Amino acid sequence: MPENSSHKPARAAASKPASTASKAAAGADGPADPPAGWTPTPEAKATATRFRWIAAVLWAVAIAAEAVGIFWLLRQRQVTGGDGQYVRNPDTGLLEQQGATTTFPQWAFITLLVLFVVIAALSITGSFLWKKANRLDPARRSDTVRFFVQNQLGAIIAIIAFVPLIIMVFLNKDMSKGQKTTAGIVGIVLAALAVVLGIDFKPSSVEQYTADQSTVIQLLGQDKVVWVDGGTVYHVCEQVSAIQTGSDKRTGTTAQAVEAGKTRLTLEFASELRKCGLAVPENSPAIADALRAIRDGKTDTTLPAPVWANASDAPIKIPDASQSGSTPAPTSTP
Repeated sequence: MPENSSHKPARAAASKPASTASKAAAGADGPADPPAGWTPTPEAKATATRFRWIAAVLWAVAIAAEAVGIFWLLRQRQVTGGDGQYVRNPDTGLLEQQGATTTFPQWAFITLLVLFVVIAALSITGSFLWKKANRLDPARRSDTVRFFVQNQLGAIIAIIAFVPLIIMVFLNKDMSKGQKTTAGIVGIVLAALAVVLGIDFKPSSVEQYTADQSTVIQLLGQDKVVWVDGGTVYHVCEQVSAIQTGSDKRTGTTAQAVEAGKTRLTLEFASELRKCGLAVPENSPAIADALRAIRDGKTDTTLPAPVWANASDAPIKIPDASQSGSTPAPTSTP
């Protein structure tokens, strides 16, 4: 857990490459900043892996319960009204009791309804854990297929765990019309609920986290933010009202903030910089708009570089990469 802090975000040391500045800051403030390019912390990745394994087990049990329902429960039948005489059905070639009727037992019907509830609970719980894992260790939006499958897997599993069983309910010849109607409605409602709760409508991405990290570094000179236990955002200034909640203030990198459950940088960073007496880029609205677009999934959005009123206001100077792919000049501060 990051240590509590009460000082303002520090600026990088003057006239030093970024790596050298990080090493210098490490001596005074703790561990050096990680290299640019967002990656989850080892602890966050381990937690995400654990959540995914638990979700996979829950989903496997849900699908196994569905198989029990299809291959055993729905085959239960109760024969009544037979006189003991057997006749051969010419259409199927099978023997039947003359005058007998088959019905779906009431105990099996009640068990079927309970089974639907159990499958829904397992599916939904697995989906919640899976989405938590994706917040901690997201996929890249540029990897379109993996991004979609990884983020919507909860809904896909819910469909697999419900639809075949619901279909077999309506095809069952031993169930009465009332039993089919009741079981069908319960199954469809629970399936719809599991699918909706399994969908991630606003999935996180590596690109989103990287854009937030890049913004923080360019605004403060290092990857260092502040947050409290409540809420879902992290901040660039600890003097803002959102931090003055009575809870302990935490400071750390953007990756550590994500590990703590904070999934994005506040878009009110301009007012926060003013609150802490730090320089504010003249194009802060454009930066906020770009961050919002990236979070909304627009892959062709360019994150603007901060435009400062005075060159001395820039906490860090980061040159554009060479078009030829060569290594850019060392990063420095004024």
